[in-house]
Amino acid sequence: HMILQKSFIILILSKTDSLVAPVNVSIRDLKGSSAVVTWDIPDGEPVIGFAITQQKKDVRMLRFIQEVNTTTRSCALWDLEADTDYIVHVQSISISGPSPLSEPLQFKTPKEAETQASKSKDEVTMEEVGQNAQLRAAELIIIVVVLIMWAGVIALFCRQYDIIKDNEPNNNKDKAKNSSECSTPEHPSGGLLRSKV
Repeated sequence: HMILQKSFIILILSKTDSLVAPVNVSIRDLKGSSAVVTWDIPDGEPVIGFAITQQKKDVRMLRFIQEVNTTTRSCALWDLEADTDYIVHVQSISISGPSPLSEPLQFKTPKEAETQASKSKDEVTMEEVGQNAQLRAAELIIIVVVLIMWAGVIALFCRQYDIIKDNEPNNNKDKAKNSSECSTPEHPSGGLLRSKV
């Protein structure tokens, strides 16, 4: 009777210690050669890491990914083949060992052409924003340069105009002097001087 009680207690303890399999396993950021697996862990589970098994459908070979000392709930899958079916299982890891496998998640990678054609809108808009910002910066630079050039031209014109304006009265005086110097001097006697022979 005591042996039965002990085995019952051990059974209860082992059940309380065992981890529950991860739930809500899903795929996001699915591309031709990569994807991200995400999952949830029931509250209160003493998880210190995770393990993922990944395999192609109808192929026995497995890829095993394991990480400890982490609380992350996602993992990137890489080097996938385009247009291929994959099956993924996730396990939680505690100090006492791994949990049971999660429900299998099956997904198919898109074809390369589809991946390129279906660029996410966020990526496109970010690229467009970057290009628009570059164009605006270039336009602003051109406008600033043109304005500086115009300012320089206007300043130069004003300077030249001031110089020309300042020189105009002097030119008139010089002309007046030149015309008086060139005219024949008049004598009070009314005639030109002649030398005596």
